[in-house]
Formats: sequence, structure tokens, C-alpha cells
Amino acid sequence: MRAFLRVVFRCPYGRPAVTEQAPYAADGSPFPTTYYLTCPHAVAVVSRLEAARGVERWSALAAADGTLRASVERATGQQRELRRELAAGHVGRDEGASLELGIGGSSSPLRLKCLHAHVAFALARPGYVLGERIVAELEQLFPEEGCCSL
Repeated sequence: MRAFLRVVFRCPYGRPAVTEQAPYAADGSPFPTTYYLTCPHAVAVVSRLEAARGVERWSALAAADGTLRASVERATGQQRELRRELAAGHVGRDEGASLELGIGGSSSPLRLKCLHAHVAFALARPGYVLGERIVAELEQLFPEEGCCSL
């Protein structure tokens, strides 16, 4: 991955499942996804939810439910703070504009763009209610029969 910093969450089999990315790649291009879901099985499970109009449904739920709305707004603030911290005063080609983006590069907290990013955020930072509820809806996030990467 072009902006990889470190592994922040491992699957039950010890393999990297969520990585932390720098706000900018070495060439200065923005990388708006701070926490990146890397487990192939988990990625496929979340992709199925997205294909079933999950982004639209969860965006509507977040807008309508005060607890979910507060959760995504709080997490968006944490995301912005984290990106500024990771950038350590550096700005890329965008002059720092992407440092103000929310989870998954969204410009508006209630317009979810990528459920993968919200699941990754929840795994990396326990207590993110919206992300944890998305995870709870999913079928088995990690395979029971063994690691899918070995």
C-alpha cells in the first residue's frame, strides 16, 4: 500500500486485518482512508453489504437516529484530528484540504461513502457505535474454518 504506516488490528489468526495509512503518499497525493480493511474475507463480506445498498441504508439510519448521528460526527472529528496528527504539519498536493475529510474521504459525516472504512475505523477504535453496528449486521467477518490468507 502506498501510504502504509502500521497494522492496527489483526484477525483471530494473527494476520493484518486493518492498517493505518498516512494522509499523503510519498509523492504528495492524498490518501483519504486512514484505516484500511485488508483481510480478504472481511473485505468480501462488507462488499456484499455495500452491493445490497448498504451505504444508502446506513446513511439514512445515521441521519435518522440521534445515537448513530452523534457517533459518526464524533468519529469524523477523531478522524480529522488523527489525520492532522499523522501529517505532522505536512501538506500534500492538495495543500492540506484532505486533512478535513471524514471517514473514507467523505466531506459530510452523514453521507457515508465506504462501509469498509467505517468497519475498519470501528475495529481500530472500539467505541465507534455506527461502525460497530455495521459489524454486528454482517455475516461472519472472519472465517471460522481458518485464515483465508494462508
